[in-house]
Amino acid sequence: MPTEEGNGIRQHIPLIIVIMSGMFLAVLNQTLLSVAIPHFINEFQVTATTAQWLMTGYMLINGVLVPMSAYLIERFGTRNLFIGSMLFFTIGSFICGIAMTFPILLTGRLIQAIGAGILMPLCMTIILYIFPPEKRGKGMGIVGLGIMFAPAIGPTLSGWVMEHYSWRLLFNGIVPLSIIILIIATILMKEVKEKSNPQFSFLGSLLSTLGFGLFIYGLSQAGTDGWTDPIVLSCIYAGLIAILIFIYQQLRAKNPILNFRIFKYDMFSLSTLISMIVTIAMFSGMFLLPIYLQNLRGFSPLESGLLMLPGAIVMGIMSPVSGYLFDKIGPRWLAVVGMAITTVTTWEFTHLTLDTSYNYILTINIIRSLGMSLLMMPIMTAGLNQLPREENSHGTAMSNTMRQVGGSIGISLFTTIFTIRTDFHLAHLKEQTNLFDPLFQQMFQTLSNGLAAVTGTPPGTSQQLATALLGGRVGQSSAVSGINDAFYWATAFALVGFILSFFLRDVRRDKKPELAVKEPNQPSPDSAEVVEEPASSEPVPKEQAQPIPSA
Repeated sequence: MPTEEGNGIRQHIPLIIVIMSGMFLAVLNQTLLSVAIPHFINEFQVTATTAQWLMTGYMLINGVLVPMSAYLIERFGTRNLFIGSMLFFTIGSFICGIAMTFPILLTGRLIQAIGAGILMPLCMTIILYIFPPEKRGKGMGIVGLGIMFAPAIGPTLSGWVMEHYSWRLLFNGIVPLSIIILIIATILMKEVKEKSNPQFSFLGSLLSTLGFGLFIYGLSQAGTDGWTDPIVLSCIYAGLIAILIFIYQQLRAKNPILNFRIFKYDMFSLSTLISMIVTIAMFSGMFLLPIYLQNLRGFSPLESGLLMLPGAIVMGIMSPVSGYLFDKIGPRWLAVVGMAITTVTTWEFTHLTLDTSYNYILTINIIRSLGMSLLMMPIMTAGLNQLPREENSHGTAMSNTMRQVGGSIGISLFTTIFTIRTDFHLAHLKEQTNLFDPLFQQMFQTLSNGLAAVTGTPPGTSQQLATALLGGRVGQSSAVSGINDAFYWATAFALVGFILSFFLRDVRRDKKPELAVKEPNQPSPDSAEVVEEPASSEPVPKEQAQPIPSA
């Protein structure tokens, strides 16, 4: 039985727990392997590029399936699709856990991604149908646990497992949890949305797969291979062309796979843009801080993850709180305050050095996570609330698609900035270093003598060690400067999001007239017969109420 919007929320608590558990595992898996890649390289004797396909392939499958999620939800229904997605995810995890060769491991990982790619937009759609607009903040705040908390704890959990156990536990530990979720879902879940039989468009599916797949792959490779690499450019341009044709084809379709007409709703368009900006800014910390901590400061993956963990906990705690606040005060001031905190703390990361204290980075990251927790779900909910009920699945599909594109742009952009600016600073430092300067020669000799005394090596060897240390120090300083420059760009993105946040409004007030005139011949006791004008206490007749546009 489909669930009517406005029913009591308490009866859906078991359903909410089930879908949130499934989504949490799926999102957690996106970052769970980041620390384990070196172990796969050693165990399976593959190159770093080959091993990286465990991450790239997972991301590509997600990028292809998320735009298709609206069609799949309408075609198969929420219950069948959730069970099917969890089944794929469980089978993929099992294959990964028993894999004896890298091709089998990669196959299992891609099967995992088939299930995981659907779960996030599916769970968001279910929440939108369960919760009425005035309570959606709480529901989407719960979703935020999966979107923000799960990926944040992934590296920490992975580092702990890799330090004490085998990498297989990363997959074998998930299998029993997934089976439990599958069993409970099969018993408890009911449809929250009536299934339809939308016409399948082979051309639309092909264009979507090629467009988003090639574009996201091109962006993912641009950071490592460079923006001038022929394969990178070919993938990006071909992907963009396919996406443009896909958009044109979908705008003409009667039953589109992904309905681009929803961008006519101004708050949905604005919230989607801000969400992309927030995602780009968020990925700066998720990508740059581990490089700084592990590669430049010498922290272990576990130590690096533990530094990020308190921020993740803050996100997990504050996500439902921000949802509650959204229901009370709307999105604007939550977004403004959250973007202000995010902008200032991102700016603080532009001043990193090789001696920046651990506690300082920890504190700034916690405050930054607090700002992020006020942003993501309230902004997304503000836009989704403007859409008609029948467009919920398309809204979540579009929102998640744009977030994925934003994440890919963020990683490739910050990788490129970090690489280019590191080379720039390295060349600049070398130009400034005068080997014949008496002060430099005195410092070099002091370092060489100190190394000779400590290590007991002859003068020639100690001088070589001193040269290597100085060269390493120069390289590290250049890399830190490159990271700082990348955070400058992240700050600029956050500042743009801060400015745009002032234009958000609470669209739930806009929807009151729509409820009033939805069924004029069949008045509902729950529907308002009058719409109050804020500037006057006089009631406005129901006939004068103007509905928002419908798709």
